[in-house]
Amino acid sequence: MSARPLLNRRLDGLGTTIFAEMSALAVRTGAINLGQGFPDTDGPAEVREAAVRALREGRGNQYPPGPGVPELRTAISEHQLRFHGTEFDPDTEVLVTAGATEAIAATMLALLEPGDEVIAFEPYYDSYTATIAMAGATRVPVTLRAPSFRPDLDELRDAVTPRTRLLLLNSPHNPTGMVLTPEELTAVAELAVERDLLVVTDEVYEHLVFDGHHIPLASLPGMRERTVTISSAGKTFSFTGWKVGWVTGTPELVGAVRTAKQFLTYVSAGPFQYAVAEALRLPDSYFTGLREDLRAKRDLLAAGLAEAGFGVHHTSGTYFITTDIAPLGEKDGVAFCLALPERCGVVAVPNAVFHDDKEAGRTQVRFAFCKRPEVLSDAVARLRSLAS
Repeated sequence: MSARPLLNRRLDGLGTTIFAEMSALAVRTGAINLGQGFPDTDGPAEVREAAVRALREGRGNQYPPGPGVPELRTAISEHQLRFHGTEFDPDTEVLVTAGATEAIAATMLALLEPGDEVIAFEPYYDSYTATIAMAGATRVPVTLRAPSFRPDLDELRDAVTPRTRLLLLNSPHNPTGMVLTPEELTAVAELAVERDLLVVTDEVYEHLVFDGHHIPLASLPGMRERTVTISSAGKTFSFTGWKVGWVTGTPELVGAVRTAKQFLTYVSAGPFQYAVAEALRLPDSYFTGLREDLRAKRDLLAAGLAEAGFGVHHTSGTYFITTDIAPLGEKDGVAFCLALPERCGVVAVPNAVFHDDKEAGRTQVRFAFCKRPEVLSDAVARLRSLAS
């Protein structure tokens, strides 16, 4: 057999995701999993029953339409108008995907050529690194630094070169919990217009903003025609296993993404699409209640982590808290996280794996608070042993 490596060199070094590794470690050790970002309870019962009803009625049990079922595309369009004031034609400007992860992959594969540069705020969600590599493009990091994790807009401007094709933004930002301010969004929009850049925005945490409110970049002047907006149902409705996401944008942008998407999964999650259509039409009280419930869980975990001796960075959105382990006398987040399940029965994720600049995130560790209060309290009690 040829000595040539089996794995495409573009994917060299990526391996298994940190989330899979740490979740497997949680199962193996029986530790509380505050690493991977999934809730430990299901979402609304009426949404779950809508999926069961669709299954029983035979809706979506065969291939759904390539762009997504019309009911869901219409509901997504209505959702964008209802919450953000942005209008999208459900027939030509909305595309349903297998979660936001496929949406990101299809978008990168559709819009990038080998040699293009993509600017993204690091630490970045790990699929950004992989999908940019798959497209043969080059990622250019602009580092968000503790304690505020605010973007350096001058550094962002300086990062743009003649090879820059697009900006890849995530706000609310995973893992730091940073939410871009209106002023920062305006500066990004002005730069994109000035340099004629495409922008891809990952907005899966759009309903989980605790300070201020979410503003889609596509709603700013000059941005609708150059922005691909990505979101999903998993984080908002606590059905992460359904993998229902979507893309909105102009017909030209969505058409490009659809061309790539159709050769990835083609279609997915047929019955669940009908259920998510109903979920997106839930009353405002649901979305407010979700946010307030997670705000309380954030505060519970943040206080417990501080008592345990961690440096705790404020999170304005998402359901993650980034901490600093240096006050505990620790110097390496990866080693710390690998040892933590045996030390006190809790799993977390090291931020360094989301960085090109490993030193910037070396002592940062992420905890998820999208768990039941009693689970968070148990985790906090276990973590307090680190301070003794």
